[in-house]
Amino acid sequence: MKELCKEKGISVSELAQRIGQTPQNFSKKLKRETVSTEELIQIAEVLDIVLEQSYILENGEKLKIMSESQ
Repeated sequence: MKELCKEKGISVSELAQRIGQTPQNFSKKLKRETVSTEELIQIAEVLDIVLEQSYILENGEKLKIMSESQ
């Protein structure tokens, strides 16, 4: 998340505020790796990027679950 924020020119604290969370709460979620799918979608919308999730089968084939943008 830090690299993503750096790429977009904002701090993690600013990102937290943009998705309606306190920087402290968001930081704890990042440390515990408990950021929800809904929060990931919000982050993608706020940063104007695409979120893509997929299952990867044993043979390497990807089955797309979701793609969100803006």
